[in-house]
Order: sequence, then structure tokens, then C-alpha cells
Amino acid sequence: MTAQVEFRGLRRVFGRTVALDGFDLTIAPGEFVALLGPSGCGKTTALRCVAGFERPDSGAVLLDGKDITNVPANKRDAGMVFQSYSLFPNLNARDNVAFGLRVRKAPAAVRHARAAELLELVGLPSHADRFPHQLSGGQQQRVALARALALEPRVLLLDEPLSALDAKVRVALREEIRRLQLDLGITTVFVTHDQEEALSIADRVAVLRDGRLEQCGPPAEVYDRPATPFVAEFVGAMNHLAGRVSGDAVTVLGQLLPVDGPVPADPDVDVLIRPEAVRVTPDPDGAAEVVAASFRGASVRLRLSLAGGEVLADVPGHEAARLGAGARVTVRLVERPVLVAARTVTAPAPVLSADA
Repeated sequence: MTAQVEFRGLRRVFGRTVALDGFDLTIAPGEFVALLGPSGCGKTTALRCVAGFERPDSGAVLLDGKDITNVPANKRDAGMVFQSYSLFPNLNARDNVAFGLRVRKAPAAVRHARAAELLELVGLPSHADRFPHQLSGGQQQRVALARALALEPRVLLLDEPLSALDAKVRVALREEIRRLQLDLGITTVFVTHDQEEALSIADRVAVLRDGRLEQCGPPAEVYDRPATPFVAEFVGAMNHLAGRVSGDAVTVLGQLLPVDGPVPADPDVDVLIRPEAVRVTPDPDGAAEVVAASFRGASVRLRLSLAGGEVLADVPGHEAARLGAGARVTVRLVERPVLVAARTVTAPAPVLSADA
């Protein structure tokens, strides 16, 4: 049975460091939520408060509406997977998975059957007799995941579980975690600082900053419609282009675009534009020049020089041949609402002029 998890006004202070500062979030039964943010933003502290490894200074953690803030960790029906795997080096994979059942004095036959079932579930049925040092990092993390599921927890907690793995294994294992979560329907809280990881597997992404929730929503919403400049900057690459606000619109690179969200008092602002919202067309008389091109598989990221500054643009890979370093181009922005923020630099805005 899965459960609803609620963080209600959590505050946790370590000395002079405020790890959580009135953190509020409700996670629905069976939902997969990623806590995303920079180091020190409070995401791991929030996770440990659910697990029972940390006690908040104020506020509460609720499981299906029941306050579990002061309930011991071993009574919370939560399974946790750590970044460092934390497998017992003297136990093989089968016994690592069955360890919690052994602590609960389950019969040996039950322990072995459950361990075999879970090793099958994570794709390691033939590795039951291997010890941690005989397993790869990805295999060790699968065993750790199976161990966390052995006691049939109502909540699965994952603390940066993939950060120690190489890129290819990380992608494969995150997809496996998502598959297992969907198959089991278990409420899952996943801590990461990797935006791609969070966006690719979560039902909702909760972005934290300085112990507070900046935004929580489906991945597409957080990426396409960030609630604050911080979210926009943290989730994906971002151009900061100088603009000037007039009413509910802003002029940037010679275009007038609608403003989404609050406007600073000063009309001179930074306009936040994602690289994929920059359209590039080869043009011998264009006002911009390609400075560098970075191949990214299906797309190519261009660094463009305009009078007064530089702009990043993402274009389809098949266009790369026409857009190498030194190519002249024209630049247009996708006409959609944009976020603006108080100016952080004093450099002049990139401009599109005939003599650029």
C-alpha cells in the first residue's frame, strides 16, 4: 500500500546554517517527485526528515495525514537508497537484500524467496551469491534498491542514488528506477542536483532554494513556465539579454515580447531566453556571427556574437553544416512570453544592426 507524504512548515537549522526554512510540499500516493536544487538547498535534509534520520526544529512530516515527526526511523514504513550504496561488504547480494527481513526475524525460506524475487525484479537473478566487491557500481545500486524494497515500504526515498555512476549506466538505471516505480505504484521521493535526471523521470519536480520551495510542477511546466528567475536559471541553460520594459511587454534584440510574471521597478531588465527559443538563419549580411558550435547529438549549440554581447542558440543537428564558426546569420526570438529580472550586469544589450 502506498501513501501520501506531506512536509508541513519544516524548519531545520544546523548552527548558523538554515537547511529548511518553512518547507511545504504534499506528495500524492503513488507519485514520483524529484527534489531538485543546488548543493546546500535543503533537499537531502527534507528527505532525511521523512526517513526519520533528522528531526525538524519545527514543522511536521505527515504520512497519510498522521504526524510521524517523532516516530522512530524503523517504524516509518520508508525504504531509503543512499548515494554510497551502503551495502554490507561481508554479505552477498541475496543476504544484503534480505537483511531487513532477518532483523525482523522472518523465516529463512521467506527471506530467500523475497530476495530472489527482488533480485529478479532489478535484473540480477544470477548475482545472488556475489559480494559487493564483485559487482559493478550499477549492480551495487540495484542491490541497494532491492534491499530498500524488501520490507514493502509505503514510501521509497532515493538520495542522489545515481551520482556515483558513469553517464551511460546512470541513464539506464534511472529508467529502470522509473519502470520499477510505475510497476509497484510506490510513492517515491528522489533527491538530485541533476536537472536532466529530474525532468526525465519525475511526475513533478520540486525546485528548492535556501530551504524553501521555489516551484513544484510537471517537468514541462517547470522548464517552459518557470515561476521565478532562479528556477529558469537552474533548470536548463539560459541567455540573459538586456531589455527594456514598457507596460506588459519588453523590447529585446529589437523585438517586442510579452512579459510573463512580475516586473522589476526599473524598466531596464534582464530578459531570460532559452537557447532553443533563439532562431538562427544563415545570411551573408546577417548582424550576428557564429563564434563556436558545440555538437550535442540531435542538436548543436551555437555561441553567437552580436554587437554588445553573445547569445546561445540551439539548432537541429542537420543544420550544423551551414552554421560553422565564422558564418554570418540573422537572429530572431520565438514570440512567446518571457521572464524578466532586475539587471545584474551593466554591459550594453546585444543589438541587431546592419553594421554589427
